[in-house]
Amino acid sequence: MANVTVIGAQWGDEGKGKIVDWLSERADVVARFQGGHNAGHTLVVGEKVYKLSLLPSGIVRGTLSVIGNGVVLDPWHFRDEVAKLSAQGVAITPDNLQIAETCPLILPFHRDLDGLREDASGAGKIGTTRRGIGPAYEDKVGRRAIRVCDLAHLDDLGPQLDRLTAHHDALRTGFGEPPIDRAALMAELTEIADFILPFVKPVWLTLNRAKAASKRILFEGAQGTLLDIDHGTYPFVTSSNTVAGTAASGTGLGPNAAGFVLGIVKAYTTRVGSGPFPTELEDATGQRLGERGHEFGTVTGRKRRCGWFDAVLVRQSVAVSGVTGIALTKLDVLDGFDTLQICVGYKIGEQTFDYLPAHAQDQAKAQPIYESIEGWHDTTAGARSWAELPAQAIKYIRRIEELIGCPVTLVSTSPEREDTILVRDPFAD
Repeated sequence: MANVTVIGAQWGDEGKGKIVDWLSERADVVARFQGGHNAGHTLVVGEKVYKLSLLPSGIVRGTLSVIGNGVVLDPWHFRDEVAKLSAQGVAITPDNLQIAETCPLILPFHRDLDGLREDASGAGKIGTTRRGIGPAYEDKVGRRAIRVCDLAHLDDLGPQLDRLTAHHDALRTGFGEPPIDRAALMAELTEIADFILPFVKPVWLTLNRAKAASKRILFEGAQGTLLDIDHGTYPFVTSSNTVAGTAASGTGLGPNAAGFVLGIVKAYTTRVGSGPFPTELEDATGQRLGERGHEFGTVTGRKRRCGWFDAVLVRQSVAVSGVTGIALTKLDVLDGFDTLQICVGYKIGEQTFDYLPAHAQDQAKAQPIYESIEGWHDTTAGARSWAELPAQAIKYIRRIEELIGCPVTLVSTSPEREDTILVRDPFAD
């Protein structure tokens, strides 16, 4: 049986939480492989709503969940999220949750730096969540990060703190901030270590043993392909690789472990924060999509920008992530539209493109070329089979498949986990 890697194929917020939750019931292990607590997943299970940002979605089902080495971990947020879910009746123990020893830590001064930079950037603001994700990844690459395994060896942390403070104190001085209080930082790390360390394991070993035993592994990505540090709409991107290939490097498994790559895609397009968005609708139609789709960020609460489905960008995501099949979410939001538009290309000046050029100025000038398709007035909400979908909704899905060059594997018709149409079983490949 195949492993499955779940990624967002747009700018994030595609509904990955529900799909991972739906799949996790049939998985043996769920592994988060990149990002941090800047990711937001909302799960609706019966009468309960769970909001996750760092913990793998499988934890709600009691599935063995692991936080891979590609994740940057805020230990205090981790403690708070565990407490919040525990209060909702979710059992979280070292028996069902593991943290990779080599995860870099997000520390208080990372959050400070994130906010200071954003405030000083003026028109160059990226729209970060100000949670310290980028600065933590910078320290990882700069070989000065404090990692989870260091919590068990705090007495030996001196040389690493020298490297870390030499870098950050200079930055803080430039912003008019005092240097890092090393004694206070050590006290905070000492206090949190006892909570974190019981969860710490060699996750790469756990996953390789699971693979050797033919266990089903579900890899869970955060954000979306269009926010990838290399392949996204740079510089308005996140600080990690969000493509499916990161499932290997972010967990300690080889590249052949990714299995079936399931790209999650909304039936329209949304984006949070700054950056290009060719199909954005700043009119009553965009407002209607936002209101019907309840488009507010799980983590930030910010209103999402809304627009028509962009087949060009999804086709790019399919290519760079090697997507095997698409899970199409929020189809019910499109109920009642007389006509729908699908972006099939761009015009920039006098040139037309069937892909989005890399330069930010070209991206900002891209004008969508639309194809119109008839809408439907019957409801798709709650549909669990093709027979329950209006004929025009099926035509819309089939046209999307043609334009992105990838089959639809699942269709989600509401936030409820059971309101899902299974076209092809990802775990059966």
